[in-house]
Amino acid sequence: MTRQDLITQIKNKQSFLCVGLDPDVEKLPKHLLQEEDAIFSFNKAIIDSTHTYCVSYKPNAAFYEAHGVKGFQSLVKTIDYIKTNYPHHFIIADAKRGDIGNTSNMYARAFFTEMKADAITVAPYMGSDSVKPFLAYKDKWVVLLALTSNEGAFNFQTQRIAHLDNVKEIHLYEEVLKTSKQWGSEENMMYVIGATKAQWLEEVRKIVPNHFLLIPGVGAQGGSLADVCKYGLSKNKEEIGLLINSSRQIIYASNKEDFAECAAKEAKKLQQEMKAFL
Repeated sequence: MTRQDLITQIKNKQSFLCVGLDPDVEKLPKHLLQEEDAIFSFNKAIIDSTHTYCVSYKPNAAFYEAHGVKGFQSLVKTIDYIKTNYPHHFIIADAKRGDIGNTSNMYARAFFTEMKADAITVAPYMGSDSVKPFLAYKDKWVVLLALTSNEGAFNFQTQRIAHLDNVKEIHLYEEVLKTSKQWGSEENMMYVIGATKAQWLEEVRKIVPNHFLLIPGVGAQGGSLADVCKYGLSKNKEEIGLLINSSRQIIYASNKEDFAECAAKEAKKLQQEMKAFL
């Protein structure tokens, strides 16, 4: 999917919502556990009920890998279902890969060629040769971890380091942004910035003014949509430049037979809030 395709969907739907598909079997409605593939049945119902209100889905690979081969099959079926029935939705494989070139080549092939995801989350710690293999695919995206929403982010990401030009100290996440934006472009690279770090978004936008940002942490993790939009919209505000991910708040709005309807209500509520910023 191209950048313009994504922007068009945001404008058409008046939404920049990404729904996280993180199916935890222990939290699924009990009646689904009788299904042959409870995870896929859950995802299918969530997708069918929320597709009107979102532009993107983000399956988190860990929730599928935990179930071995059967889990991978559920993931592939989920992506295929979206591609077949809602082909304009942007699919992010939240896999957080990142390894030396040969290995990254295999990861890229798995998620882009075999699973046909539009994007994959990638860890930048091993540098350019661990990221560039993912950027070699036309109309595919790298979503690079920069400043995450978890408490442990402060262990490394916000530590001050000597910048390569030796002019001043900067935060490590700023170095990640400054260096990595030279590997790709606004057309194929996004960044993960946690909603709980909204006060840092102003600095982020000074470095990457128009790149798309994937923002997790709104809702259940305490992030504020208003704050994210206040500081995080792209310099070209008509393009928005944000994908706001919500997982638990939507998919676990109910654990009863009305779970899909409740998910739709939560997704619609967020979409309506986003509409005000468009």
